[in-house]
Amino acid sequence: MILPKDLFSVFLPCIPGVWYLENSVRCGPSADIKMVDRPQVNPGLENFSSWYSAFHGYASLCVCMSGILLNIFNVTVLTRKHMHTPVNHILTGLAISDITTMLSYVPFAIHFYCVYPTDVSTPEKNSIYWMTFLLFHINLTTVTHTISIWLCVSLSIIRFLHIRSPTRARSIRIARIKQSKYLVLLVYFASVVVMVPNYLTNELKPVQISNNETNSTLYVLESLRLGKNDTGPLVLINVWMYAVVAKLTPCLLITVFGCMLLYQMQVQVRKRRSIIAKFSGSSGIKLREHSRTTKMLISVIVLFIVTELPQGVLIVLSACKKNFFDTVYLPLGDIMDIVALVNNAVNFVLYCSMSTKFRETFLRQYCSVPKFQKADNGFNLREKFDSFSNNNQV
Repeated sequence: MILPKDLFSVFLPCIPGVWYLENSVRCGPSADIKMVDRPQVNPGLENFSSWYSAFHGYASLCVCMSGILLNIFNVTVLTRKHMHTPVNHILTGLAISDITTMLSYVPFAIHFYCVYPTDVSTPEKNSIYWMTFLLFHINLTTVTHTISIWLCVSLSIIRFLHIRSPTRARSIRIARIKQSKYLVLLVYFASVVVMVPNYLTNELKPVQISNNETNSTLYVLESLRLGKNDTGPLVLINVWMYAVVAKLTPCLLITVFGCMLLYQMQVQVRKRRSIIAKFSGSSGIKLREHSRTTKMLISVIVLFIVTELPQGVLIVLSACKKNFFDTVYLPLGDIMDIVALVNNAVNFVLYCSMSTKFRETFLRQYCSVPKFQKADNGFNLREKFDSFSNNNQV
């Protein structure tokens, strides 16, 4: 196989860049080509990356398939009429975004990890069709992930505002529900627009391969050359915008409003403890459910911070420090992928374990569990609870 020297540098950085789930697509050079300018990766990190990459495709498929099913459960439960609340509308938008991410990741993992488990580029692996799909996958998952993290920001803000200023007025509850729908649509639209530099940065480049018998063409993603002296201005704008808009800023906002939410929750609990003894047992149930819902949303917030903040820091270091992208970020790519995918898939477990209303609705819908027995006054326990429940309960 004969390759022109000026094309050597194309192969190694054909990995799709710094983005969320696409940072470790293995489409490197053939084994007989020596990369003279390849940065040296820490041997331990490189060995671990190579070892895990053999399992990543199958592990990610298991997580994606289960995550898609669980998020479908989330959507079908949260969209029930009696579940319409501002928080639940945001959680529904979050579930749809996560489903889209994992649906795109399934064919990506099958082709680039399961069917072609090595890091060698071939005309079959890097065909124009599959690399076009890869380009689509990069842009789509960048947008959906930006949607998810900003919906999480919205979740923390709305929950905080509700705990600080609760209301039982029907007109205000209806207005808040409508506003939450518009907020979800706004986040979706803004995420598509703000990622325009990403669409312009990532592009395919054809490479001709010749041997004694045939000529063939494979396609690679053009190098972003992060941490190099000749990094393009659009690439730098894209990297910094992604790091700030989709990673660091939302993590900061989530942290701030999460802490305020915790403080406000403690304030409200102390106020209600002095009143709760004067009311019936159903009010005590309401207070406990209210606290569990807030704790559940805080768990969702913490998962996003743990997943996103380290990656945001690594993206900034990739743009600032020479060879950091090649020697540190890329070897950790598969690990960041699987952590992000698990984060997309676990919300159903949180909802079921920490929200009685969600759990009961799910059981009635999918497991044929009968409704509670009617009380003496004609209302069942859940109906009594819902009548007092705040409009942000899950």
